[in-house]
Amino acid sequence: MKSTYIFCSLDETSGLPIYATTVGYWEHQPETERLDGFPDYQFHQVLEGWGELTINGDVHRVGPGDCFFLFPNKVHSYRPVSQQWKLSWVSFNGREAGQMMLFAGIGESGIGRLRENKLIMPLEEMLTTTIDNEQEASLERSKLLYALLIDLKYQLITPTDQEFDRIKPVLQYIENNLQRPITLTELADIVAVTPQYLCRIFQLTMNIRPIEYMNQQRIQRSKQLMFQFPKMKMYEIAGKVGFESSSYYGYVFRKLNGMNPEAFKKLHGLL
Repeated sequence: MKSTYIFCSLDETSGLPIYATTVGYWEHQPETERLDGFPDYQFHQVLEGWGELTINGDVHRVGPGDCFFLFPNKVHSYRPVSQQWKLSWVSFNGREAGQMMLFAGIGESGIGRLRENKLIMPLEEMLTTTIDNEQEASLERSKLLYALLIDLKYQLITPTDQEFDRIKPVLQYIENNLQRPITLTELADIVAVTPQYLCRIFQLTMNIRPIEYMNQQRIQRSKQLMFQFPKMKMYEIAGKVGFESSSYYGYVFRKLNGMNPEAFKKLHGLL
């Protein structure tokens, strides 16, 4: 791919919740210093070579597989430190741009690490779209920008990823045993930790306690049973998803869905 710099037409896109302003690729990124920052949000993905990014006086070395984010009007600079420094970028704005960054787990200017060292698909499509009409091409790039920010939520490696990998056997165990009561101690034994530490890991990685997670999964399974077996009694469904009490099942269902199981069945034409 040859170096390219695309200015997006804003005639129609500037009214969107998020919209792309520029998209580009450098075969060798030149040194850039912005003492007043840049008016838009920016996402850069490093493809080859090494560079240095300076934000608020802190210097970060970035290379293949790394990316960096720059928020509007924040002083920054970056420069190559290898013979070639290939990277691609998109700048964007819009009333929901900051919220979409938060959705992706990005709250401030900084660096991140991607799970794979290859150009993220939506960004590649922004660069290679074959649409000739400038306004249509800009709308397409803004649509792809939305996909990019959603993808980043799952592409970025976070500090909690290692802990999440650790509890995967617990999640699988819950999935395989929803039909019966499961104790917290039983779950903790799977990964050889204390129940208290398991709760900490769950809170860190899932933002929820193990018992709450189990109840969510039980209720989801109960909904599947309602659709598969519309004539099955509620107390039977409660028993099949591990609730020892049908009244407690009804309480948890109402808490999570804002209605009782019978109202849910009626809403979906199952009664």
